[in-house]
Amino acid sequence: MKILVITKRKYTGKDLLDDQYGRLFEIPAELANLGHDVKGIALSYTKEKEGLYQWNNRPNLCWHSLNALPFGLINYSRHVDQIAKSWKPDIIWASSDMINVALANKWAKKNQVPLVVDLYDNYESFGLSKLPLLGNHFKKICREARGVTAVSNALLRKVERDYGRYSGCQLIPNSARTDLFYKRKKSESRAKLGLPQEATIIGTAGAITRHRGIEDLFKAFEYLASHHPNIWMAIAGPKDNFSKRYRHPRLIDLGILDLEQVPDLLSSLDAGVICNKASDFGDFCSPLKLMEFLSAEIPFVAANTGDIAEHLNQDERYLYRPGDWKELAGKIETQLTGNFERSTLPKARNWKDSARRFHQFLKAVNID
Repeated sequence: MKILVITKRKYTGKDLLDDQYGRLFEIPAELANLGHDVKGIALSYTKEKEGLYQWNNRPNLCWHSLNALPFGLINYSRHVDQIAKSWKPDIIWASSDMINVALANKWAKKNQVPLVVDLYDNYESFGLSKLPLLGNHFKKICREARGVTAVSNALLRKVERDYGRYSGCQLIPNSARTDLFYKRKKSESRAKLGLPQEATIIGTAGAITRHRGIEDLFKAFEYLASHHPNIWMAIAGPKDNFSKRYRHPRLIDLGILDLEQVPDLLSSLDAGVICNKASDFGDFCSPLKLMEFLSAEIPFVAANTGDIAEHLNQDERYLYRPGDWKELAGKIETQLTGNFERSTLPKARNWKDSARRFHQFLKAVNID
């Protein structure tokens, strides 16, 4: 099957092509590994290197990078024509935001190619959704597309309730790079990152921002540090001004790590934390970090937003109410003092499973 993927280039704080990261790189890559012919177009809202991206170890996959400005948006259909010349795709999988879905829909209709819309977040929470008429147009596209895939059941329920789409929808949850995220020796991981060997370390990796509820972790850490002199906190990821101002003598800020270093940070932790807020974003997301913690077999506590509780079988030991830093502190203490019962938690999914699920869905909506 010939699959054309349309998305933006930078998402979830990463570069799709430079970092080869996340859902929008891994699922197409695994589809290519399954024998499909996959091409992608990554639209960048900032100035990046344009052109063709290929990898020797991925013979069935290639990506084209296109800058939105100054003329990328205006000439978008022409660029797709050039890429798809003599290679008419059997399906377009469009994701990342309303603009990319709208661009994909326009080309798909013109060329009579089935469109499947992917929702990896609630795009209504993105700033671009405020552009005049775009929101209603996006809902119409979702109703009329051949299919809709979504990262969470919460999003699927929203598609039915708010968009009026009642069939042809499929859950494609986030997964983990199980070749990177696996159980490692804590002492070796700490040595690689220069972390104190004898300390009790809590922390997280990802967006270190107030928008993602990081204030809960900061307050919980201050409480725990005042009661436990050996507790430290290690964090890594992009920060907003609020997080950049945060200081504590036992805070270790590792900056932005390469993807290959993140498993060592997680494996260095005695307890990890997945922060989030109850919001138009948090209520519908399925944090990739959850799968990475599960895959690395690290004790953790997660904000009870979106599908998190469903994933964790409603096990309250691993959940805290977003905004309640006192409950978070207590749950962290429980993780630090109790036994981490891995057998009670679900296994981490891998991206190959997600790709197979996507392929089965295409068959169900008569694309094969």
